Amino acid sequence: MMKMVRAHLIIEGLVQGVFFRASTVEAAQSHGVCGWVRNRPDGNVEAVLEGEEAAVNKVIGWCRTGPPAARVDNVKITWESYKNEFDDFTAMTRYTSY
Repeated sequence: MMKMVRAHLIIEGLVQGVFFRASTVEAAQSHGVCGWVRNRPDGNVEAVLEGEEAAVNKVIGWCRTGPPAARVDNVKITWESYKNEFDDFTAMTRYTSY
């Protein structure tokens, strides 16, 4: 059985206004990863990834570089308990706190 994981990411750098969210959606969907991505008021991008461990790690690897116009300085990863709460991967258009 595949190990299912959940990762909460904060991506720091030049990551807003460079199609980071849209590109993350494409990367996650191509690997079968569920969750969401959104811009934060502090200029960073936040994402929650859920899925098979190898697939989540591939999307994390992609996030370390991002799309061509981005400059990723750091990716903070917090591993959380897998919740299986998402059916797909979406980009949130506005920031709301949870």
